[in-house]
Amino acid sequence: MASVMDPCSFASLSKCTTKHLNLVFHVDFDRRVIKGKVSLTLEVLEDKLSCLTLDTKDLTITKVIANGQVASFSVGTKHSFNGTPLEIQLPLELFRGQHVIVEVTYETSPRASSLQWLTPEQTAGKKQPYLFSQCQATHCRSMIPCQDGPSVKHTYYAQVSVPKELVAVMGALHDGQEADPQDNSRTIYRFRQTVPIPSYLIALVVGAVESREIGPRSRVWSEKELVDQAAYEFAETETMLKTAENLVGPYVWGQYDILLLPPSFPYAGMENPCLTYTTPTLLVIAHEISHSWTGNLVTIKNWEHFWLNEGHTVYLERMIARCLESEQFRQFKAIGGWKEMQEAVNMFGETNPLTNLVPCLNEVDTDQAFSCIPYEKGFAFLYHLEELLGGPEVFMGFIKSYIQLFAYSSISTDEWKDHLYTYFKDKVEILNKVDWNGWMHTPGMPPVKNRYDTTLADVCITLCQRWVQANEADLASFNEADVKNLSSPQLIEFLALLLHEKPIPLSHVKRMQEVYNLNAIKNAEIRFRWLRVCLRAKWEEAVPLAFKMATEQGRLKFTRPLFRELHGFEKFRQETVSVFLKHRACMHPVAVALVSKDLNVDQPQSKAA
Repeated sequence: MASVMDPCSFASLSKCTTKHLNLVFHVDFDRRVIKGKVSLTLEVLEDKLSCLTLDTKDLTITKVIANGQVASFSVGTKHSFNGTPLEIQLPLELFRGQHVIVEVTYETSPRASSLQWLTPEQTAGKKQPYLFSQCQATHCRSMIPCQDGPSVKHTYYAQVSVPKELVAVMGALHDGQEADPQDNSRTIYRFRQTVPIPSYLIALVVGAVESREIGPRSRVWSEKELVDQAAYEFAETETMLKTAENLVGPYVWGQYDILLLPPSFPYAGMENPCLTYTTPTLLVIAHEISHSWTGNLVTIKNWEHFWLNEGHTVYLERMIARCLESEQFRQFKAIGGWKEMQEAVNMFGETNPLTNLVPCLNEVDTDQAFSCIPYEKGFAFLYHLEELLGGPEVFMGFIKSYIQLFAYSSISTDEWKDHLYTYFKDKVEILNKVDWNGWMHTPGMPPVKNRYDTTLADVCITLCQRWVQANEADLASFNEADVKNLSSPQLIEFLALLLHEKPIPLSHVKRMQEVYNLNAIKNAEIRFRWLRVCLRAKWEEAVPLAFKMATEQGRLKFTRPLFRELHGFEKFRQETVSVFLKHRACMHPVAVALVSKDLNVDQPQSKAA
């Protein structure tokens, strides 16, 4: 077997590979820790194996047993973001093809980067605490000692002890529950995941949650105060699942449940198998559904190939939109995506290697590297290939064959490219003309600018230009009718276009509010862009609204740019730092780290392993 290289992992990936995890968790809300025991079933990949390394981060390791015998272990030097290697000396020598069960007893840190502990006051119900995990990309190691890289896929079984007032849910199939025989004030919940997954897809939620059925294979979970509204919002889930199955084949995970998380979750959603995370700011889940095939079923070798997960998922998400809406709508979404990519390139800098489609992540924190680049540059590249190779129907044939060929495995960009050449063997001359280096390994915007159908965008472009070119005398010509017939995506596009222009004058922004009443709109995507337009025009009345949005939800897509815009408003720079410092204890650890960097604020130090 070829050596697996993963710059984000210390684990012995070429020596052995995990086939199964058996997890025992005791969730302690008082101390904000999980007392854990994990049994890893490892397949040996080389002869004379006598030691192995696992990934950990801020874990306290108390005991290691290998095949029933006590094993000596040592904890290596702590890395600034990749955690600490756990080096295990096996009490016996093993040979290729053999299996060993390594059992590690440990405890997480109260500051584990994968876990967010919420007080009752931070929940909708205000009575019970709440815990959720987020392991992508390299945070599972702060919850479980493991081979924490996407090339390793394994099944798992888990039992989770929680206070009996609370419910545990995992990204797996529920396998029953019982009173905890060690403590009658607690309940044990059991889960099984029979489809092999990488560690970053392990998910745990504990809280006062309940569920409603929304389809033949789907339930929505939330706090009871929000669950009925959530069931209404996600009623179309089965339609989307069937549409995706018609495009790329059967859904293999059995259950497709949705969990509506508290608003501090830092991402739009997370595609945990059997349990998609979503937040109040995300009501369309076609992207997370698409991950059931691209990302979860076909996974990446390491995080440098993240575009394979996200580019294909955005492509499939927009194909679902094409089926349920129209081709024009798919094209319209692509236009918006291109703009988001341009903004990300501007933020990183057009020569920054993190804007490569396949970046080098040697000594790079995956959280710092995260952006929409792999999503939108990845989609743009696939759309470019679609145009060259015969259109959407032809290219969807390739996508389906790609999923069938690589299902249940983890692959690299080169393996994907080899299959592209094999599938389109009669079009090799076309493929040879593709600027592979320009797309894959060159920073900045793509080497080719895709041409999208602008039918749905034209009205947005026209309205934007009216505002940009208007003088004071023209302001009276704007009225409510300008936006009356715009859909929410079109209103988002109009505001996004304004953000790509020079800031419009304060008088224009005040008039826009007067005639469109954008402050009253609750849609987070619209509100986020509108507040940025206001801040760039230096409208002081928008500042408290921006602080409110930046702190009442934690989605990085909104929180980081809002804090950056507020920090750029010189009059409010110090207040921005103060507001962040006041609220950071309620924010997710990943969000705290990234906003601290943006505002040049020192982070609270985590405890050493």
